[in-house]
Amino acid sequence: MKALISVSFGELFLKGANRKQFYNNALSHIFKNIKSIGYDKYYTESAKLYIEADEENFEAIIEQLQKVFGIAYIDIVYRTEKNEEDIFEAIKKSIIDAYGKKELTFKVQTKRVDKSFKYQSPEFNMLMGDKILDEFPNLKVDIHNPDFKVFIDIKNNAYIYSKRYAGLGGLPIGSSGNGLLMLSGGIDSPVAGYLMAKRGMKVNALHFHSYPYTSLKAKQKAVELAEIMSEYTGPMNLFMINLSEIYKSIATNCDRRETTILSRRFMVRIAEELSEKYEYKALITGDSLGQVASQTLESLSVVEEATNLPLLRPLIAMDKKDIVDLSKKIGSYEKSIEPFDDCCSIFAPDNPLTKPKLHYIKMSEEKLDIDKLVDEALETIEIIRI
Repeated sequence: MKALISVSFGELFLKGANRKQFYNNALSHIFKNIKSIGYDKYYTESAKLYIEADEENFEAIIEQLQKVFGIAYIDIVYRTEKNEEDIFEAIKKSIIDAYGKKELTFKVQTKRVDKSFKYQSPEFNMLMGDKILDEFPNLKVDIHNPDFKVFIDIKNNAYIYSKRYAGLGGLPIGSSGNGLLMLSGGIDSPVAGYLMAKRGMKVNALHFHSYPYTSLKAKQKAVELAEIMSEYTGPMNLFMINLSEIYKSIATNCDRRETTILSRRFMVRIAEELSEKYEYKALITGDSLGQVASQTLESLSVVEEATNLPLLRPLIAMDKKDIVDLSKKIGSYEKSIEPFDDCCSIFAPDNPLTKPKLHYIKMSEEKLDIDKLVDEALETIEIIRI
């Protein structure tokens, strides 16, 4: 009997001709995440990945696997020979290790990949179920709603497991192209980056600051948020750009109520310039419809008009509570609520426009040297490899 970790992949195995590429993307992220923990070897059998490692490292490996997109389930399995005695010994160990002597209900579920196995699945379910009842008086059968299932996979070997760990699901990073996240210092944007990464997008990030009007601690906060995200999204480029001259030009030449809309239009222009250089195919924001003045339907439409790239908003229909809950799940919430102002909050007007008209916004932009301001902002760029 040999204890292993098995990995079951989700929808990537529905992807036809792209399946091999998606699978290889998933493997690269799995082994990047567990490299520092260590493992002995791995192999695949009938669409599952099996990892051999020291059992004392199983918990740490599973924790890291739960940060990899594309994984549906993770199991601790026992590999045995395909005979009744060895299989039942593995079942006993699996139940004892996972559930001890708790009074629970169970169901046996056999899957025969090897059709030469002498028992039919229903027959073997009953045989092993009877043995379990004899061995464990604290357990009862419930085929409709059991507390746990005993899984028996009959392949080249027999694999037995009874405790599952949920994976993140989604698609492997990089299988859906590259995007650029507008990373603020708030709660929403890290969650937006996480959700796009879950759909297979390789996420890089752009943070705007206004040093010295905003502090160096605010910049460091953005770095630390990117580091938290990278546990799920993988390595990224974090671009830092100073927007203070743009804000000063807007304050000097335009109606203060337009500051938020005008500055956001500059942000997406700058993001588009970077995207052309680095071949990012979409911009990502943490916008949620109606959450603040800049996220009314009118405001979102006016900002989006300033770029030709797709502007992806994965949080658009989410309640704030749901966004906060997800930020806590991925570990970014406590960092996001640290009280360091970003450029948006520092320069925000007291009474921002909530229903801007594109015609009037463009009239205001005629008072600004847009190309020069964008070029000068890009000259302030810092690139941090996360």
